[in-house]
Amino acid sequence: MRVAIAGGGLAGLACAKYLVDRGHQPVVLERSAVLGGLVAAWKDEDGDWVETGLHAFFGAYPNMLQLMAELGIGDRLQWKQHTLIFNQPEKPGTLSRFDVPDLPAPINVLVSILRNNDMLTWSQKLRFALGLWPAIVRGQKYVEAMDRYSLLEWLRRQGVDERVNTDIFVAASKALTFINPDEVSATVPLTALNRFLQERYGSKIAFLDGAPPERLCQPIADYVTARGGEVRTETPLRRINLTEHPEALGQVRSLTVGNGEEIVADAYVSAMSVDALKLLLPDEWKTLEFFQKTQQLEGVPVINVQLWFDRKLTDVDQLLFSRSPLLSVYADMSVACREYADPDRSMLELVLAPAADWIGRSEDDIVAATMAELAKLFPDQIPEPAKLRKARVVKTPRSVYKAVPGTQTLRPTQTTPIPNFFMAGSYTQQEYLGSMEGAVLSGKLAAQAVNNAAPSAVSTESTPAARVPPRA
Repeated sequence: MRVAIAGGGLAGLACAKYLVDRGHQPVVLERSAVLGGLVAAWKDEDGDWVETGLHAFFGAYPNMLQLMAELGIGDRLQWKQHTLIFNQPEKPGTLSRFDVPDLPAPINVLVSILRNNDMLTWSQKLRFALGLWPAIVRGQKYVEAMDRYSLLEWLRRQGVDERVNTDIFVAASKALTFINPDEVSATVPLTALNRFLQERYGSKIAFLDGAPPERLCQPIADYVTARGGEVRTETPLRRINLTEHPEALGQVRSLTVGNGEEIVADAYVSAMSVDALKLLLPDEWKTLEFFQKTQQLEGVPVINVQLWFDRKLTDVDQLLFSRSPLLSVYADMSVACREYADPDRSMLELVLAPAADWIGRSEDDIVAATMAELAKLFPDQIPEPAKLRKARVVKTPRSVYKAVPGTQTLRPTQTTPIPNFFMAGSYTQQEYLGSMEGAVLSGKLAAQAVNNAAPSAVSTESTPAARVPPRA
């Protein structure tokens, strides 16, 4: 079958990859000049990469690991020491580490918590463990049922100490969802916690060795085109055209793209963000309950800041949780990423979250506020003697779906009431929520749904998902 896929992010590219594996002919339509969607990047006038976000990979990303292994690019992930590192605002310039020993899960994570004496007392650790115990032993069904509570509400119901929220979960919520614990559904961080506790290397972190469009997205595109598919950039979707034929009333007839061309296929997949899909949804579909639920979802604003300095600020090769009221996570990419390596100067990449109050502010305001927070993290370097050489700010007004309580039941499946229309994207139903892993899995599930709708098509089963990342 010929399958038109609107969106060249990870969901759309993964969908195309798994469709060609099954003998179909996908046509990926990406509105931008670069592939990647929420992981897109481009070079500035100096030849430096500017990224839409700070993209960390986890050992608990089996579908991403499988995809990269199938493409032969698994070695492009640079695995870091198995640890989680937090700044300590009350001790400027001091880091607190949760070093995870190489032991079976969940013992390894529990040992890392018990060994850390910087952030929590023994009493707080005990109350923390007892509070989390139901989520651990009662499994994912229990976790999904907690979608009716915010994380903060759930923690308080469990009797977890308030300091655990301020010390641990504020940072975790901002890193996972870009919003605070009083807003985020308890289901999201509890799902991530379950993954980290169930898999030996689940919380181990890696960075790609270069920019995602070149090192991850282009290999997928090359794989697809080498097997008869197409990948088009600068081809925005303008309209979804419906058939008026009585036997296929309301089904998709074609897609109109930016230059007026009509793309005709046997099946159609939306791999766009939920906000883009809402704008393009045909009026005839808006009365259907399936799409009415989707209308209630929306993306969360995110801001990525990259700062180039004239000297080295740190040699820490890891993702760090800032525990700042303004910033979420950050990394010195001149240390953490091979392509950005610089032995003499730092390039910090930072995520500003929550970003709702900042998305309309000027870039100068955002950089100034970021530098003020960095002065607390690097008090011996900023504002003196380190000098800021260059700054880049990338605003994404609508990023991953805003995972507030109640959104789990609103997330659509990959199949829809329209027989020849399917959906992919991390906001659709899949177990990894709003993440790169969720996007890849949604694309795989959408490809399976399309293939199931065409039983005569060639079917090639994928190998089992990889579970264990290579050791650093």
